[in-house]
Amino acid sequence: MLLTFRRLIAFLGACICAMTALGAPRADHVFIISIDGGKPAVIQQSDMPVLRQIVSEGAHTWKARTIFPSKTLPSHTSMLTGVDPKKHKVLWNDWTPKKGMIRSPSVFTEAKSANLSTAMFVGKAKFRHFLVPGMVDEFGYNQDHAAEVTKVVAGQKTAVKEGTVLAKYVAQDAARYILEKKPDLCFIHFTDTDDYGHKYGWGSPQQMKAFANVDAALGVVIKAIQQAGIASQSVVIITADHGGHAKTHGLNTLDDMTIPWIVWGEHVRKGFTIQIPVITYDTTATAHWLLGAPLPKSLDGYPVVSAFE
Repeated sequence: MLLTFRRLIAFLGACICAMTALGAPRADHVFIISIDGGKPAVIQQSDMPVLRQIVSEGAHTWKARTIFPSKTLPSHTSMLTGVDPKKHKVLWNDWTPKKGMIRSPSVFTEAKSANLSTAMFVGKAKFRHFLVPGMVDEFGYNQDHAAEVTKVVAGQKTAVKEGTVLAKYVAQDAARYILEKKPDLCFIHFTDTDDYGHKYGWGSPQQMKAFANVDAALGVVIKAIQQAGIASQSVVIITADHGGHAKTHGLNTLDDMTIPWIVWGEHVRKGFTIQIPVITYDTTATAHWLLGAPLPKSLDGYPVVSAFE
């Protein structure tokens, strides 16, 4: 039923794209912000006044879906390439230099083809797999503030260690760059909530405090967009790579697969609840549509046009 409905929505979306001159930008700046481990049920219970205001001023769904396996690197690869893991083939979940760069074209590929400026500011070292030469103008992983965390992901027999940078540092770095360079396309990743979910459990008081910290970091980014004088030409998409249960994630369950999808900014419908099914692939398609870039035929996602006026 979901697949059939998605196909219908895809057909309608294609018609709308054809009628609205795909090459015409609808926003000069697009910001994709990912809250790692952002389980909607926990977000809604946490102290996140900045996000609550964005939801009230924009369009949202708490019922979007990620891909399986619901793990950070595979999920973000689908989010930023618009295709299923069967196509992008990123099934590993750590920084593994020998595997090289992500081979599927990403949202940055089309942006650079349109001579747009791009940037990434991230809290995990594994995002280095996105550094295809010439695709990302600025990559921020603040090694000076990096710490090491140990995690067990569902389906893995052993714990893994990975580098992580707190959201407050990621936000500070992103804000400085936004004020100076005003990037056309910018991806920002906050990892605190995933770190604390693995350590203390999804929905634990400690993780909820991490969500509050991420909300403060989100506020720093939004303030920078406003102070840069580009808020009226920008769209911000806020989403997540996966949810979680107990102290892990990675399963094909609602707890792990359900994510938020929130959009705020220019021409976004205010206080609107998105009714159609949204999948993480749709993030890339929506960014392409907003920036006036072509929608590659290989995409599995579609622009969420119902969220816009």
